Amino acid sequence: MNNPEQNQTASPSPQSISRRTFFSNLSILLGGVCAAAMGIPVVGFVLSPLFERIAEKWIPAGKIDDFEIGKTVRVPFVDPSPLPWAGVTAKSAAWLRRVSANEFIAFSVNCTHLGCPIRWLPDAELFMCPCHGGVYYKDGSVAAGPPPKPLVRYEVRVLDGQVEIKSAPIPITTTL
Repeated sequence: MNNPEQNQTASPSPQSISRRTFFSNLSILLGGVCAAAMGIPVVGFVLSPLFERIAEKWIPAGKIDDFEIGKTVRVPFVDPSPLPWAGVTAKSAAWLRRVSANEFIAFSVNCTHLGCPIRWLPDAELFMCPCHGGVYYKDGSVAAGPPPKPLVRYEVRVLDGQVEIKSAPIPITTTL
């Protein structure tokens, strides 16, 4: 007599093995396709800023006669390529100094240490960062404190009696 339990524990037939293997491989393949379909857009989103060129734009700062020779003034402007949800963070500025009749220098208002807004002290002729004590000379070079680099300079031009500043992304380090 045949024992029914013995027949159930017998090895599966070659036909069922190949079917099981087929469905196993099919499941792995479909899982890989689904992972790629979801993963490729995520990888593209993460890596796209590395390949995207940031738009630089000439921003009007004012008429040439609005600026006194030797004075440094804060010139506010809006980031030329803000995100729709940027809100107040799209507002930026530059410190603009008229050196001579047609020569201007513009510095970023952000400290190169951690990006804090700096202020100009006209009596001392220094830029000061209130966050961590960074100090810059009037030429933008580091005088004291933790800033690793001089202030970022913007390009400035005079066109048809109008002073214009070329905006650009601000490189900020995270060195403490």
